Amino acid sequence: MRNSIEKTPDTQLSQFRVRGEIPVPVLINWLTIFAVPLLVFFAWRSDSHSHDPNTPAFLLVFAVLLGTNGLIYRIGGSKTLQRRGFITVITLLFTYLATHAVEDGSAILWLFAYPPIVFYISQSRVGVTACAGGLTGVIVLFSPLGDLIFETPYTTSFRLSMIIALAFEMMTCYILDQSRRRSKLGLLRLAADFEHAAKHDALTGLANRREGLEQLEGEQERYSRNKRPFSVLLMDIDLFKQVNDTYGHHVGDKLIILVARILREQCRKVDTIARWGGEEYLVLLPETGEQAATRIANRVRLAIAASAITQEETRIQATISVGVATIHGGESIDRLLQRADEALYAAKKQGRNRVCSYNKTECVA
Repeated sequence: MRNSIEKTPDTQLSQFRVRGEIPVPVLINWLTIFAVPLLVFFAWRSDSHSHDPNTPAFLLVFAVLLGTNGLIYRIGGSKTLQRRGFITVITLLFTYLATHAVEDGSAILWLFAYPPIVFYISQSRVGVTACAGGLTGVIVLFSPLGDLIFETPYTTSFRLSMIIALAFEMMTCYILDQSRRRSKLGLLRLAADFEHAAKHDALTGLANRREGLEQLEGEQERYSRNKRPFSVLLMDIDLFKQVNDTYGHHVGDKLIILVARILREQCRKVDTIARWGGEEYLVLLPETGEQAATRIANRVRLAIAASAITQEETRIQATISVGVATIHGGESIDRLLQRADEALYAAKKQGRNRVCSYNKTECVA
């Protein structure tokens, strides 16, 4: 998750949520619920107060369009379609309110609700484009050209104050929106760091024991559905205590990191590699039978035996012993791990630096 967040553009953060944030579909639904009766009310008022006989009908049409957009979302569930439909309808509505001077011209004040809504429910660039277009439209409406086309009753002082105030609000909304998006991105990154730390070993970067168990449980559920077997490799570094006693724990840590690196190189992307204990590792091999698992284990064993670390011009090699077990029947994860552990014990008992399968008496060295 962390990598996906790091690469996520600021304009695509809507796919992620932080606690306490109002989901965009919920906000649009509530705005629609409040807007529809308001439009019906002003359509009723305009029927007797408006100089334009078409205004009541247009306001009712906008109410129907908003309600239809909400209904389409309820049926289809498309958030993108809901958002685009809502922005389109309210853009047309505010344009009509401004150009037809509804409510003796006071309805244009509803334009101040437009910037915060459009910035919150859409991407940042969409908000900038919509607000820039809206401000340009207001300037044209208040220009001599607008007077020739629409004959609006706005006074000169009102026009000047409206343009300045609307521009100021749009700029403020943009600044606050950018701050909100940066804060959200920071929270998501922090959450991703905590999630990564909870699931991974700090020294090697491998999955930790808890994450390994979760992956095992998930693989067992898949096995119960499709009956495709999976295997586990349980391994540890041979004579690791002697390395710590002879060279120190910092050298032991280097060996642990070396084995982790080779495991990443030799295992498949679909495999889960976990640091199971101090010098012990577990590898989960999805859809892998016993023979294939043994081959993978032996390949890993040979690669580790051929590698080494250098400490003060001393070449220190490591070997591993591996126990292999493949799921069968309806056995539990605990029983599977127990069989892998017994196979690992057999590998140690037969001389170390070898792979032993639970179902075979001879180990591969």
